[in-house]
Amino acid sequence: MKATNVKAAIGRWALWLWRWKPVGVRPSRGSVVVCAPHTSNVDYLLMIFTAWTQHMNLAFLGKTALFKPPLGWLMRATGGIPVDRSAPQGLVGQMADEFAKRPDLMLAIPAEGTRSLTEYWKSGFYRIAEKAGVPISLAFIDKSTRTVGFGPEFEPSGDLVADMDRIRAFYDGKIGLKHENFGPIRLREESPAESPEEGTEAS
Repeated sequence: MKATNVKAAIGRWALWLWRWKPVGVRPSRGSVVVCAPHTSNVDYLLMIFTAWTQHMNLAFLGKTALFKPPLGWLMRATGGIPVDRSAPQGLVGQMADEFAKRPDLMLAIPAEGTRSLTEYWKSGFYRIAEKAGVPISLAFIDKSTRTVGFGPEFEPSGDLVADMDRIRAFYDGKIGLKHENFGPIRLREESPAESPEEGTEAS
C-alpha cells in the first residue's frame, strides 16, 4: 500500500475516533493555506489528519533552531520549513523562493500567529501569496458542527480590505475549540493610521 493511502487511512480513523468530520475539497494547486480559528494545540493535528484524508501534505513554518538535532529530522519529515529571521529577503521573500522551487507547496499558516486572544491577524499569509503568485485557500475548524476542512480559494486582488471582507464572511459563525481565544479577523494594514512599516508583519 502506498504511503499516501496509509496516511489517508490513519487520518480518517483518527478523525472518526475524535468524532470530527472532514469536509471540503483540497486546494487545486500550491497555496497559502490559512488555518482558523487557531485556539488550541489540537488544531494542528485536526488539520494534518484532514489533509491526509485528501492525500495532501501540509507544510508549516518553524524557527531554524527547531530543525537542529535531535528532532530536526522529525520537523522536516512532518512538513516543517525552517525560517531564518535574519535572512535579508525576510520571511516573505524566503517563502516566495520556496514556492518557486516547489510550485505544489501547501503552506499552512495560522494567520492569528498565536493561540491566545489577539486584536489583529498577521499579514504574512497575504504578502507571501502576493509575492509568490499563489492563491489563498481557507481551511477551518468548527466545533459547533465538529467539521474540519477546506473552503474556497482565491487570488489576492490587491484590494486588501475587500479580500479580508471575503475572509471574514467565510469564517463568520465558525467556532474554535477554545473560542474565547479567537479575536477579530482584521489586519493592522486595514487601518492606514495603524499600519506597520513594510516587512514588520511578515509572520
